[in-house]
Amino acid sequence: MTNSSRSGKRERLAIAAAQVLHEQGVEKTTLADIAHAADVPVGNVYYYFKTKDQLIEAAIGAHDEELTRLITALDELTDPRDRVKGLVRGWVSQSEVTARFGCPTGTLAAELDKREDGLDRAIALVMGRLLGWVERQFAELGREDAAELAIALVASYQGVALLTNTFRAPHMMRNEGRRLEEWLDSL
Repeated sequence: MTNSSRSGKRERLAIAAAQVLHEQGVEKTTLADIAHAADVPVGNVYYYFKTKDQLIEAAIGAHDEELTRLITALDELTDPRDRVKGLVRGWVSQSEVTARFGCPTGTLAAELDKREDGLDRAIALVMGRLLGWVERQFAELGREDAAELAIALVASYQGVALLTNTFRAPHMMRNEGRRLEEWLDSL
């Protein structure tokens, strides 16, 4: 087996872990569920990941890589306000998925917070990167209250994601997205 096919399977498993953990939750998810989603024989999973916790860690890495891709794409925009609006629009575009399963990173963070194995801190780093990026956008807009505005924006999204999921109501996410864009325009 070549190095690239090994890394390909490992990456597929990490991406599948992120997806299945989002859809089923940490406790309900088995290695077999992840193997099936990645189209990898269950026995091969142990070659790459010895424990479920290692797969969870890989899923956190997949969340971080997805965040990096998103930030990189948004950073192509010249106006920081447009970047933040792009972030909000991305959240809104996932309103149907959010209604079914919640925010992928937020729900994982909430689940892992109940544990004391360090994985809660690993997902917090991903959330921290998002928060830091949003803060930098507000700072580029000349806002001295950039840190507070970043918290307000991310907290608004996490709150509406929870409500959207709780009530299985994608319109809540869409409505909050419109409100957030108007709020951004008013700053």
